Amino acid sequence: MLSDVGRGPEADPETEITVDLYLPDEASADTPVPAVVLLHGAAGVIGSRERLYAQQFADMGIAAAVVDVFAPRRDMATGFIDRLLNITESMMLADAYATLKHLEDRPEVDGRKVALMGFSYGGMAAVFAAYEQVAETLAPEGQRFAAHVAFYGPCIARFDRKEATGAPVLMLLGAEDEITDPQRCREIARDLEEGGAPSEVVVYEGAYHQWDGSRPGPRRIGRNLAPCEFRVDEEGNAREGFLGLAMDSPFMRKAILGLCSDSKGYLMGRDDSVRAQSNAEVGQLLRRVFSPHAHSRD
Repeated sequence: MLSDVGRGPEADPETEITVDLYLPDEASADTPVPAVVLLHGAAGVIGSRERLYAQQFADMGIAAAVVDVFAPRRDMATGFIDRLLNITESMMLADAYATLKHLEDRPEVDGRKVALMGFSYGGMAAVFAAYEQVAETLAPEGQRFAAHVAFYGPCIARFDRKEATGAPVLMLLGAEDEITDPQRCREIARDLEEGGAPSEVVVYEGAYHQWDGSRPGPRRIGRNLAPCEFRVDEEGNAREGFLGLAMDSPFMRKAILGLCSDSKGYLMGRDDSVRAQSNAEVGQLLRRVFSPHAHSRD
């Protein structure tokens, strides 16, 4: 899903965001630690996913910030569908960059080494955040994430302006996940590469959506967004790919998504072997960007 990515503060009025910070015991001003910001999916923060990853990171000596995008916006929407229509990716991105700024101000955290990791809906946002068009709008002071990781994020939007922040991007997909299209994710990865961000797409054979969830599968849920295609123009306006209609209101968002998505849904189900593989991929990336010898912004 996509609406007003890159349009700035007017797309998301000033909001007091909700973040749970997991700090390792050894974190201090004398020994600041790297960090990961976690963005949830359409179901919101899940204890067996975002909070579990956060605790695991803290146990490894990495701070983790779990952002709850829905909690401070309950007056905008409470139901599953209403949240997706009214609480946009721009709001999720604004919260992510606000969290990055907060972490940069904390002495116990090395603000130059903060990665962004998102799941499904949050995975889309994690990729969008890698574009300089988004970063310069939401963090004009120059804060940038050190890496971007997307777990099973639908690849339904391409940016006309391909310039990236330069941080590496890792997209993790399930071959049996009908809401993601590996080919289109590879196209986005090529766009990001062209824009200056090393990018990789990893596809796990036999994996469904949310392979790191708590429930076995496969089971079918939701609506399938894979048929939807959007682009973000030079001004930051999100437009559907056929008529170029701008997704600039909840009404247009509902109308466009209703037309482009299908009702058959998609399959999801836990797979511990795939979770182990994805954990290894993420660990490899974080070791590289959090290394003492990793390049840092001045």
